[in-house]
Amino acid sequence: MGGEPAAGRGSVLAVDAGNSKTDVAVIGPDGSVLGTARGGGFQPPAVGIEAALDTLESAVAEAASAAGLPARDLADQVSACLANADLPSEERELAQAVRARGWGRTTEVRNDTFAVLRAGLPGGAPPRGVAVVCGAGINCAGLLPDGRTARFPAVGRISGDWGGGSGLSEEALWLAARAEDGRGEPTELTRTLPGHFGLGSMYELIEALHLGRIPFAGRYELTPVLFETCAAGDAVAASVVDRLAEEVALLATVALGRLGLLEEVTPVVLGGSVLAARHPRLDGRILELMAAGAPKAVVEVVTAPPVLGAALLGLDRVGANARAHTRLAAHYA
Repeated sequence: MGGEPAAGRGSVLAVDAGNSKTDVAVIGPDGSVLGTARGGGFQPPAVGIEAALDTLESAVAEAASAAGLPARDLADQVSACLANADLPSEERELAQAVRARGWGRTTEVRNDTFAVLRAGLPGGAPPRGVAVVCGAGINCAGLLPDGRTARFPAVGRISGDWGGGSGLSEEALWLAARAEDGRGEPTELTRTLPGHFGLGSMYELIEALHLGRIPFAGRYELTPVLFETCAAGDAVAASVVDRLAEEVALLATVALGRLGLLEEVTPVVLGGSVLAARHPRLDGRILELMAAGAPKAVVEVVTAPPVLGAALLGLDRVGANARAHTRLAAHYA
């Protein structure tokens, strides 16, 4: 893509690495996008840190090639927002491993929730706000201009989490199974969930999931079915959607409180596939709950790609001017 040498002072290598895909961008000091690439998912728990970084390295090399630059010492600042960097200790371990790859002069690793947060905040202003991300899982992070953060472990049920595609599909299956055998309240989920896979009953669906005829990842397909059943007027499905709204609002309100922002006008950014789908009941209930618990919060769904947030965090770190932030944001608008 050309442009000034990315290895110059103030350049950024931005990485947004999720469980299913990775986006990489080489950013010039003026906010120009010099090269981009997309790679596979980043899953250190499954394959180990070095193997996961090998996947990242392929995408970094492709982005560097698109910019006409070598991958070694590619940028002044590496800004990597990574899935599975859930704890500060994991961020430090991953930062050390990324630094060893030699992609840039300095390296900062954050959980990928911070990329969604930064992507939803004004480009040239010091970052200040809270984000709730609901995709396969659920997480929340808050950030102040002085660098203070509010965050949650977000490693599953043991850290108090509920929600995301995993939690929603599991809850829908649980309610539908109990409804079919008489232990629970009647619900159309007993028909719509197995029907998605061409099956006639929850018993058949349970058997197919248990015996592996439907792969584990297939249950994530049931989250949209849950929302469709809710939209058709099913009370049990609606109760699950309402519970998610309560969880999103609670995460945001707690994070705002930790940062002392409950009494200030503050952006609250919602992201991830579940929230970005803009389901009317979910949207409406979140706004109701936020108006009650944090009336000064300004709630907005972010649609910009998270790699923009990683890049903006990098520009923040190198002290880029407002014009660079604006130019970068305009590229992804």
